[in-house]
Amino acid sequence: MTMRGAILLTFACCASLALAQTPAGPDLDARLKHLETELRCLVCQNQTLADSNAPLAEDLRKEVRALAVSGKSDAEIKQYLVARYGDFVLYQPPLQSNTWLLWIGPFALLAGGAAIWFAIVRRRRRGSDDDEPPSSGTSADEAVARARQIIYEEP
Repeated sequence: MTMRGAILLTFACCASLALAQTPAGPDLDARLKHLETELRCLVCQNQTLADSNAPLAEDLRKEVRALAVSGKSDAEIKQYLVARYGDFVLYQPPLQSNTWLLWIGPFALLAGGAAIWFAIVRRRRRGSDDDEPPSSGTSADEAVARARQIIYEEP
């Protein structure tokens, strides 16, 4: 009985390896590469699924391959992954109410930075007009003496 069990176990392992390594044609490989460039690695976050070497990315690539081999279309595979991992798995998530910040946020930050820069430049221009020495005829030496008095609080 143990010999029969060992043979059955060996056969099951070989069958599962054969199914996992299903040979693919060049059309399927091209389709998978294109699909993997549209999906994000959930670990690396800045890399596509095709570019990532993370173990989770390898698992997702295997899962995508299994879904493609089973006859699912690209849209169905994406829907499956979005249902499982959310819109973040898509490298270019759709513009929806819950992703507005993701799409508009960088432009809002850029506009806010430009507004702050403009306000600082404007304030400096106004301030430079006020910083001019009074035209009452004070000499530079008197101005230096006055500055030292203010800084060092000399009488």
